[in-house]
Amino acid sequence: MSRHVFGRISVMTAAVLLVSVLLTACGTASGKDSGHQLKVKIADISTNPIFRVAAKKGFFEKHGIDAELVNFATPAEGVNALFIKQVDIAFGADFPLLNAVSKGDYAIFASSGTATDLSASEWKMFARKEIAGPADLKGKKLSYSRGTFIPYLWDVYLQQNGIALKDVTLVGQGGFDETYVALKKGEIDAAWVYGSVLNDKFAALSEAHELSDMSQTPVRLGTGLIAGTKLIQDHPDELVELLKALDETSDYVQAHPDETANIMYDEVKQPKEATLKDLPKNPWKIGFTQQAYDGLAGQKKYMVETGIIEKDFNLNDKLNLDLVRKAFPDRVIELK
Repeated sequence: MSRHVFGRISVMTAAVLLVSVLLTACGTASGKDSGHQLKVKIADISTNPIFRVAAKKGFFEKHGIDAELVNFATPAEGVNALFIKQVDIAFGADFPLLNAVSKGDYAIFASSGTATDLSASEWKMFARKEIAGPADLKGKKLSYSRGTFIPYLWDVYLQQNGIALKDVTLVGQGGFDETYVALKKGEIDAAWVYGSVLNDKFAALSEAHELSDMSQTPVRLGTGLIAGTKLIQDHPDELVELLKALDETSDYVQAHPDETANIMYDEVKQPKEATLKDLPKNPWKIGFTQQAYDGLAGQKKYMVETGIIEKDFNLNDKLNLDLVRKAFPDRVIELK
């Protein structure tokens, strides 16, 4: 074969390779257009089984999601991680979600459907032994986890029992381990905690006892999913699939509690009995109900009135329900 012919073949081969590379690059630029998996970082906590089981059992992969879980001490920390682009998607209670959408270009795009009486009963208030009833909280130091809804819960609970917020001292703390030590030492007088692990731990304190739980108040804690508006605009189809993956996972964990407990123990060393206690009380049902909306609206009002949110906004403008409406049309309210 002549050098001229060989040269032409080499040029053609190089051209084919170049076109192939370009097509591959174009194909991976948008999972929506190419059918490639959407790669996202999702904020998680060690007591939530949904994301871990979705990853472990292939529900994310089935729905075209390449998910990397980033663990935080609380959901609020995960929501705050959106600000520094440490994660792409987070979940959390109304307080951190509202705080986030008030400060940046983010949208709440679904609710977990856990704002129920049963779930509320898992938020228990432990107080020092000398506090026999709500009236004894007057003048006392009450704990709250920074960046969470707990100040709102205290406000509602105290009003129910004829105590003004100014008549107590709220003490901000970084985590429940800190709260535990402070309650044991008498540095605080009462605290709200959640989940069987913490409830059992605080119940074992000889210095404290359970005084109430959140189901005795009108507060119901919604949990929502939040992401940057650009991600939602650029990848709506993939995020619809993400919602379907989470809903399927919720059905799976409820149907397979023992396997879920084993996964949680293997992944984060959560005691199996704790997972088995918590699962029936927190089934996720992806959607967006009137109860979820009312919870957000009520807490936003409180946050604006107390100056936590400095500039008021229209709540509907910060909700993007198109994705969940496409995934589960019968589970979504119409915004007015």
